Amino acid sequence: MKIVLENVCKSFNHNLVLDKINVTFESGKIYGLNGRNGSGKSVLLKLLCGIYNVSDGSILYDGKPIKEAIIANKVRALIEKPSFFPDLTGFENLQLLAKIQNIISDEDILKAMEIVNLSSEKDKKFSKYSLGMKQKLGIAQVIMENPDVLFLDEPFNGVDTVSIKKIIDFLKVLKKEGKLIIISSHISEDLKLADEIYNFDNFKIKKV
Repeated sequence: MKIVLENVCKSFNHNLVLDKINVTFESGKIYGLNGRNGSGKSVLLKLLCGIYNVSDGSILYDGKPIKEAIIANKVRALIEKPSFFPDLTGFENLQLLAKIQNIISDEDILKAMEIVNLSSEKDKKFSKYSLGMKQKLGIAQVIMENPDVLFLDEPFNGVDTVSIKKIIDFLKVLKKEGKLIIISSHISEDLKLADEIYNFDNFKIKKV
């Protein structure tokens, strides 16, 4: 998988957020997006998964439009705060989402919850989850259907150090399997696992 951005610009109400972004992301690598809050990291991830449309330029997945990649079940993303049904348990929320594609079993869901260190909380209602637990459930949602491309926006916000290590170890396994992973964070420490890091500043990104 290769994602190519050519001269990508994004504005909101004539206010420029991203200006002429040119970058290529390839399978088998972990990429880090670093920058202060509000620098455009989340906007870029939303462009990459089709939530926002580009104001100018193009984004292609192996030469094809974004929508085709998403429809083909190749892309999963955790962007900003995870949103789930508050009165369902963590496990029930993932079960409900899994029914959309209907390609994984309950065992696959439980495995994803184990990977993010959330098995012991699977029967607790989402409304009772802490910030870190909510983040971990969001990560479990991203990984449970084994996508080719994973976007994780500030994934370790509020997550305990033991769980972070487990998740990082798993992401490294996914990289070896040829997955394309992009992680954003305003904390440089969170991006130590990245093969390449891009800094956001003044509407542009620059490889470190």
